[in-house]
Amino acid sequence: MLGRKRRFALMVLTLERVAPHLLAPFSIVLLFLSASWFGLFRIMPALMHFVVGIGFAVAFVGALIPLLRLRLPDLGDADRMLEARNHLPHQAIGVQDDSLATSGPFGQALWAEHQARMARRIHDLETGLPRPDIARFDVYGLRALPVLLACVAFAFSFSNRAGTLTDVAHAPQAASTVPDVRIDAWVTPPAYTGRAPIFLTGREASDRAETVTVPQASELIVRIASASGSVPVTYRIGSAEPQPVPLKADEAAAGKEIDQGAASSGPASQPAPASAANSASAGVTHQMRLTQDGRLEVAGSAWSFKITPDKAPEIVFEGKPRPTANAALEIGFSAKDDYGIEAAWAEIKPVETPAPDARPLYPAPDYRLDLPRRNAKEAKGTTSRNLSEHPLAGKRVTITLVARDAAGQEGRSKPETMILPARRFTEPLAGAVAEERQVFALDANALPRALDLNDAITSRPDETIPNLTHYLLITSAKGRMKTAQNDDMLRDTAAYLWDIALGIEDGNLSLAEKRLRDAQQNLSDALERGASDEEIAKLMQELRDAMKQFMQAMAEQAMKNPQMARPNPQNTINQQDLDRMMNQIENLARSGSKDQARQLLSEMQRMMNNLQAGRPQQGQQQSGENSQMRQQMDKLGRLLQDQQKLMEQTFQYDQALRDRMQRGDPLEGGDELFDQPMPGMPQQGQQGERGQEGQQGQAGQDPKGGNPTDQMSEEQLRQALKDLKAQQDALKKQLGELQKGLQGLGMQPGKGFGEAGREMQGAAGALGQGRSDEALGGQGRALQALRQGAQEMMSQMQSQQGQGQGPGQGIPQYGQNGRDPLGRRQQNIGPEFGDQVKVPDEIDTQRARQILEEIRRRLGNNLSPEVERRYLERLLDIQ
Repeated sequence: MLGRKRRFALMVLTLERVAPHLLAPFSIVLLFLSASWFGLFRIMPALMHFVVGIGFAVAFVGALIPLLRLRLPDLGDADRMLEARNHLPHQAIGVQDDSLATSGPFGQALWAEHQARMARRIHDLETGLPRPDIARFDVYGLRALPVLLACVAFAFSFSNRAGTLTDVAHAPQAASTVPDVRIDAWVTPPAYTGRAPIFLTGREASDRAETVTVPQASELIVRIASASGSVPVTYRIGSAEPQPVPLKADEAAAGKEIDQGAASSGPASQPAPASAANSASAGVTHQMRLTQDGRLEVAGSAWSFKITPDKAPEIVFEGKPRPTANAALEIGFSAKDDYGIEAAWAEIKPVETPAPDARPLYPAPDYRLDLPRRNAKEAKGTTSRNLSEHPLAGKRVTITLVARDAAGQEGRSKPETMILPARRFTEPLAGAVAEERQVFALDANALPRALDLNDAITSRPDETIPNLTHYLLITSAKGRMKTAQNDDMLRDTAAYLWDIALGIEDGNLSLAEKRLRDAQQNLSDALERGASDEEIAKLMQELRDAMKQFMQAMAEQAMKNPQMARPNPQNTINQQDLDRMMNQIENLARSGSKDQARQLLSEMQRMMNNLQAGRPQQGQQQSGENSQMRQQMDKLGRLLQDQQKLMEQTFQYDQALRDRMQRGDPLEGGDELFDQPMPGMPQQGQQGERGQEGQQGQAGQDPKGGNPTDQMSEEQLRQALKDLKAQQDALKKQLGELQKGLQGLGMQPGKGFGEAGREMQGAAGALGQGRSDEALGGQGRALQALRQGAQEMMSQMQSQQGQGQGPGQGIPQYGQNGRDPLGRRQQNIGPEFGDQVKVPDEIDTQRARQILEEIRRRLGNNLSPEVERRYLERLLDIQ
């Protein structure tokens, strides 16, 4: 113990004696570091640089000389220091090493007792920290100056002008001629690419730097701040000579004005260079559009660019363009682009070359394609527009689809040739008036021929024009044609004649249909340009009014037209369906889903275009064979529904049976948390009513709305599953009858029906043995096979009925895009074809909104139990 304390005391004494002599060398080192970090060795002349460096070295060596004459402490000094700092009398530490000079027992005993007493005193010795007493050697406190100076120099060492410790070993260089330049460079890709800007500053600026890949038409911006004048900025393309990057447009214009002002003021305007220098120090911006690979060079820095080309969009027809029941043109299309399609339309031109001096009153038809989503990379859809009012209706035309991206590039499809759908007039007088209007609308120079046609129409009014009002209207149109002085007046006359023809044909119905079409187009344009909610609400009201007038006109026409007394159920639509669809369009527009609202509006337009509106059509009387086909399709629809319900019932019993096997007897009450219904969600009993409607007696449905399986034992559930075998056998028997009926109509049932029959038989066997899991798998596969067989059956029906029949004739075209003749999606018959508009159902969106609001309300309630809060957090996926 004493030896360790003596060694520590020797160390303390050594530091106390050495520290004052290290003050000078340490101060010299700090002064050297300060000079180096301040960059003094870089600005010193060569001679001074050498002298100062040698001076620091000599001073440091000289400051170390006093250390050579330093006497190190010994053990005696350590003992005296310990005795002095611990206030020990009688040399308590030295006694331990001393020996007694005299002999004798008494003396030895007395000396041993004295050493023991002194040893007890030195047991808790403390050496303390070194006390060099530097203040005695530095009376004025000059030692703080080198430390403070070194701290400031160290902070300065992180600046651009700071020096390094190795500067003392290098000869001073000549002053650099490179100007002090700050460069901020970045590349902004076009907004339609959706890519973030790329900052070039901080990248490695050398020949081996990584190449920067940017989209075509990206904006390169270089901002330079320099106090020494302008800095060249060049862009080299390949091996060509570098070209200067132009200034930004506004700065170039400002520089030109300064130059013009300096030239006009003459010698008196000498401060102009100073202002130019101030402008350069404030910052100059260069800007250019990157279209080719190249290399940017700025003040010794360089970046290489690789340009990704922007390909033109591609668009093709999806099937042939086809007319609808009311002479609208329906076009299916698919388009794609690498960044997104901004707009798409159909370009319609007449096949016949017009006369060189022809003067058409109307431009080519405007047919804009409805894109499912704005700036979508891939778009696929169907657009239906009524062009029967255009003078080219009934003429052979070429249709070319055109797609344009945000960069202005256009892609074109292969042209399709067809006769543009024209309205069929059953009244000869209406057709003659429409022909008269078409003559001079296609070529205003043919107005004399149109007047001759008018004279021919009115030559025998008592035989050809039984209605006096119609006669007066036609003669007044002749007067307008004669007094027309320009093309605008001729266009007004052409519109007047078209209204006359519509009025002669079916009175107010055609006029109401035209107003409805205009209201739909106005709303579609407003949604396209992102109109305000107030404007959309106003246009929605106009659409409702136009729809109401159209439906009223249809009802009046139905009373006059006996052929509408018994309409085809597949070709009708009621006011409630239309109101529901219009409300959904308005709700989607208000919630910001304008793209879905436009698509739903386009779907409604297709439905109205496919509506025959009570006009007599050729071949409208259906044959007995078509009626039988429709009956078979209805049977198939009911079979699909029954199979779906049976599978849901089997699943319900299977889940209840598994619950009994795990829990035992039915639970009384339940979990208050998990049994609480969310807003808008059906109760369990309500779900059972939907899934088992029409089968309550067999399933034992509780008339009060409860779930019957809650009160059934395990044996009862097993027996209930076995009882479902009879229902599955009955459905298989119905499928066999359906196949025989199709064979009687000359149709071969597809492979899907055969596979469905086998799966039904397997499911029935599994139910009879109580194997519910196998039964569920077989029922699901049977349902899928039934849908496949339905698709095959509809394809055969279309191939048999599609030849020689116009729109709206024959059996309903269920297989065409999975829709009925009005363009409505099928709910129960046939499979999904995958091209339906993905528009959320109104009830679904409202229910989801209510559920989320209720979850957030309960989660925000501080009084809610902890288990409920964790459950709600899992529902919102925030845990």
